Amino acid sequence: MDIGIGLPNTVPGTEGKALIDWAGRAEEAGFSTLGTIGRLVYSGYEELIALAAAAAVTSRIRLTTSVLLAPLYTNTALLAKQAASLDRLSAGRLVLGVALGGRDDDYAASGLSTKGRGRRLEEQLTEMKRVWSGEERGLAGAIGPEPVRSGGPELILGGSTETAFERVARLGDGWIMGGGTPDMFAEAAPGVDAAWRKAGREGTARKLSLAYFALGPGAHAQANAYLLDYYGFLGDFARQVVAGAAVSAEMVKSTVAAFEAGGCDELIFVPTGSGLDQVGLLAEAIA
Repeated sequence: MDIGIGLPNTVPGTEGKALIDWAGRAEEAGFSTLGTIGRLVYSGYEELIALAAAAAVTSRIRLTTSVLLAPLYTNTALLAKQAASLDRLSAGRLVLGVALGGRDDDYAASGLSTKGRGRRLEEQLTEMKRVWSGEERGLAGAIGPEPVRSGGPELILGGSTETAFERVARLGDGWIMGGGTPDMFAEAAPGVDAAWRKAGREGTARKLSLAYFALGPGAHAQANAYLLDYYGFLGDFARQVVAGAAVSAEMVKSTVAAFEAGGCDELIFVPTGSGLDQVGLLAEAIA
């Protein structure tokens, strides 16, 4: 199982230099990917912009939106161009993870309704694939640049319903679970595989998950402060999210083992703080 690390793009107070230094250290430490969390109504950096900054100071590590709330990007052709640009500028390292999101305020702030968002996401994915295929749109030809990978960047889709799993099988390359437990992952993963087989897809879907972490002195306080704020809209359930955060090297190791046993292909540890020591502490914990 690959082990990635999230950028602290949604951690309040993270300065640009810290984000860039974090990216460089993550690549040096050997993590498989840099992930980003998507949310509009919160203090944080937009995902594609954050990953573009990371791309400029790295050369190997994958760049994964985990996940970008695609329906909020209403100009689908422009989103396709932005994704292809990041993919081309990073020499094909973009993994575009997309989902619907679970916060009404993100949609309200965008002047959008949450109704029909699943249908809109499918329309977006279909349109982006057409753009990435080089379909001509005007006198100048196609919307460029051409992605490095034929057909466009790798597409990873979120969601926990049967409909979401079917969407993965029809339109995606894989599936991501956003911050659940290893048991939740192990329970959901067979549904993804079943939908994949039913759709007649070859091989298997790549399956990813997120897990939160905080390490070193003050780990509990750091995880509590960030996660209770970020997930405050969930009420008491936010404390369950906090309880699942890995706040020691032993918890990191057990989290890795549990997700690997559940069939996870890549686990991305999402930080709850932006101190650069967190990168090294996590690397030591999984060594």
